[in-house]
Amino acid sequence: MKIGVIGAGAWGTALANHLAEKGFDVDLWAFEAEVCADILEARENKLFLPDIRLSQNIRPSNDLERVAAGKDLLLLVMPSHVFRSVAVNLVHHPAEKTYIVSASKGIENETHLTMSGILQQILPPRLHSQIAVLSGPSFAREVAQKIPTAVTVAAHNPEVARQVQSAFAAQYFRVYTSHDVIGVELGGAVKNVMAIAAGISDGLNLGFNTRAALITRGITEIQRLGRRLGADSRTFMGLAGIGDLVLTCTGTLSRNWTLGHKLGQGMKLDTILSETRTVAEGVKTTKSVHNLSRKIGVEMPIAEQIYRILYEDLDPKEALRILMSRDLRQEHDEE
Repeated sequence: MKIGVIGAGAWGTALANHLAEKGFDVDLWAFEAEVCADILEARENKLFLPDIRLSQNIRPSNDLERVAAGKDLLLLVMPSHVFRSVAVNLVHHPAEKTYIVSASKGIENETHLTMSGILQQILPPRLHSQIAVLSGPSFAREVAQKIPTAVTVAAHNPEVARQVQSAFAAQYFRVYTSHDVIGVELGGAVKNVMAIAAGISDGLNLGFNTRAALITRGITEIQRLGRRLGADSRTFMGLAGIGDLVLTCTGTLSRNWTLGHKLGQGMKLDTILSETRTVAEGVKTTKSVHNLSRKIGVEMPIAEQIYRILYEDLDPKEALRILMSRDLRQEHDEE
């Protein structure tokens, strides 16, 4: 199987290395010339995944066309805010039987589409049945270190899901399949908003009670949005839902938790963003979730307050007061 990986951030590099160490030939497209040079010369992505030795089976390149052409599997791992602009350059390269797998987690600001939705807009109809998505609780560094990890691959075509499952599965990397593409994508995207909330909570030293409440009510909000958009509620009790949410809300390797933690400690968003070249997907996803939930009438109070903190400079302590003083109600939504 010839594989092309589009995107050489930490996650793209970790997945490319995972596949390469399984014995596949992997072409890896990097936007940054320095990343390509470092992998060629030192077998290391010093910018995004330092101190991890990369397989000789990875061929880095800054030539998008060369990486995309003639592949059996294309893995797309670009930041969600550039997903469309990069993916549009891939339209003519996939063959009819190429598996197209998105491992990017986000919701587009302008259209409120998930990444598979963008692909369905861009790619010709003959390729729509070849689309799959990969998500679950999986920090890039831990995958690169072969720490046992479990994820989910979702596709509308069961055979595509099984083939992608087989390509990725390894002794330390367990892969389940699902038919619920939108649910798996929403779980992976919206959990980043909740991870910012958890980071803020921890930055304010609010304690474990608060964090547990945020996680629990966070999955409720994700379920509400998912149900309205046609997802299977069971998905949110699985790896791509509560699994990924718990990881990103409690793990200090989470970029979104880290950003929230700094906000809770009093730093301003512009300052935080200026100090790093890595992407915290939750910042842009928060805007998408806020606008989408209002558009379709889904109540998401935690996401609403995170939006106000990020985009209206609301003090996190005031956001907490607003959340804790909302009208009292029963716990579970009426179906």
